[in-house]
Amino acid sequence: MANSSIDSKTLSSNDQSDSLNCGELINGYLSPLQKHAAFFDRNQDGLVYPWETFQGFRAIGSGIPLSTIAAIFINCFLSSQTRPGKLPSLLFPIEIKNIKRAKHGSDTGVYDTEGRFVPEKFEEIFSKHAHVNPNALTSKEVSEMLKANRVSQDFRGWIGAWTEWKVLYYLCKDKDGFLHKDTIRGVYDGTLFEQMEEEHRSSRKTK
Repeated sequence: MANSSIDSKTLSSNDQSDSLNCGELINGYLSPLQKHAAFFDRNQDGLVYPWETFQGFRAIGSGIPLSTIAAIFINCFLSSQTRPGKLPSLLFPIEIKNIKRAKHGSDTGVYDTEGRFVPEKFEEIFSKHAHVNPNALTSKEVSEMLKANRVSQDFRGWIGAWTEWKVLYYLCKDKDGFLHKDTIRGVYDGTLFEQMEEEHRSSRKTK
């Protein structure tokens, strides 16, 4: 979920530098999936290193253990997929311009193959799985959705989807155990992480 300075109208697909600006933009803008990833690009160079993933999770209020595990898992899991034709790097960078290449199976389909948001698939999450509250998911309903989305033998997709949704539920459920529709929408449209960072920053100032 991109920093506002990254998601600028001045971005140009004609920029030939090896940076986020020369990524595969949609009509000159970051795709929703790129925005999702770009929040963790703390120095805005188009690459997300493990320490930046760690910093991003800490910025939204995650503890050190979860932030450390997330940094290791996410960067090891995604780095090579976003760097086609390049030798593996021991620094495990993720190239945001190629983040669509890291899209795994067994998911909701809310991002299409180009990283664009698909409203119909988003609404389908709730029409199929939100039984208790039509605008929120319980832990049991998240698990039901994950199971329903599984593709046979797609173990990588199972792991990726399970990790993403369980971490999201852990961080963002309310006091009654509901993960709300607006929160989930914020994950997909590139706004939630920035909002969480601001809330965490504000809460620290009041202590």
